[in-house]
Amino acid sequence: MRRYLRVLVLCLGCGFCSLLYALNQLSVSLEEEETGGGGKLKAAAASWPTVSGRVDGKGARSVGPKNHPGWSTRYRLMKTQSSETMHLAVVACGERLEETVTMIKSAIIFSIQPLQFHIFAEDHLHRGFKNILNGWKFLQTFNYTIYPITFPTENAAEWKKLFKPCASQRLFLPLILKEVDSLLYVDTDILFLRPVDDIWSLLKKFNSTQIAAMAPEHEEPRIGWYNRFARHPYYGKTGINSGVMLMNMTRMRRKYFKNDMTTARLQWGEILMPLLKKYKLNITWGDQDLLNIMFFHNPESLFVFPCHWNYRPDHCIYGSNCREAEEEGIFILHGNRGVYHDDKQPVFRAIYEALRNCSFGDDKVHSLLYPLELELLKTVHTYCGKIHKIFTKQLTKSIRDSYNRPTKES
Repeated sequence: MRRYLRVLVLCLGCGFCSLLYALNQLSVSLEEEETGGGGKLKAAAASWPTVSGRVDGKGARSVGPKNHPGWSTRYRLMKTQSSETMHLAVVACGERLEETVTMIKSAIIFSIQPLQFHIFAEDHLHRGFKNILNGWKFLQTFNYTIYPITFPTENAAEWKKLFKPCASQRLFLPLILKEVDSLLYVDTDILFLRPVDDIWSLLKKFNSTQIAAMAPEHEEPRIGWYNRFARHPYYGKTGINSGVMLMNMTRMRRKYFKNDMTTARLQWGEILMPLLKKYKLNITWGDQDLLNIMFFHNPESLFVFPCHWNYRPDHCIYGSNCREAEEEGIFILHGNRGVYHDDKQPVFRAIYEALRNCSFGDDKVHSLLYPLELELLKTVHTYCGKIHKIFTKQLTKSIRDSYNRPTKES
């Protein structure tokens, strides 16, 4: 009798376990039908970064994935590519609205992953940025926040006088954008000829000590400014140019910097003002000079990328001296010296005007590339014009890649 009871209990136990398993499978099946992916949507939503959006003067608000204007498109993008949002910052003052908008357009046109723009601008420029960027909402591939120009209260006047009225704002980005881990800072006169994704990927190449990446100020020491005229320490043989600066800001905020003012190492927020007080009579290029001094004392903290990531007139006006651009083309164009707005370097101006005038819906081959190539043929009388093909090599590749890339809707 006991044997039969044991068999009965065993059978009942097996039956109960089978029932639990069946109920569990039914629950999973119902969840998949509701979400279309077995909880994948919930996982994607949980990993989506929260961004800040400024709304018509009403302050900042948190924008989560479901109420984000680009949510549906961005989720489709996530299914085939990385969901990482790339953060890009720019500081605009004076009459730099059009130039900054053209830079932003060049970043949007070719980039793959979503972009978050942090725009620091004088108050009179805010309405202009909103009017233009809100008209691009249909793209659903970017978001932006506009900030006022702000400096530490006790030393605001000194920072405003440094080089240009708001140029030194970039030094305080790690302290202002406390929730941003990594950031690409660019000057207003930057044009992207390759996707922002390409330079963003360099963050993964940083070693354990590197916190930022910049290009050399010069490739040829005979025409270098720092090695001939600087009255302060500078990085490497020819200094560094800060017009394109990739930053791991989490590391920047944590690091203690060696310096020549005290035996104690100082953090980012502690070192800026003492540096300015010590060197303000010796610096010419403002915040860029302060960065050179900092990385002179902390060279292990800098990742140096090649000149085709920050190609300037100095790379061609005296003859070509950027080997990487000669081999691969220009990735990022930097139109300093005001060359987008005068006739001194017509190659730079032609590319700026081509990108300024193009529309997002245009056929980029026929409306952008072909007319630009014809325009560049008129510039061969200049040193930069003689090598005009390096200016369109990567642009051509970017346009071709954008047509071959699966659409975000697919």
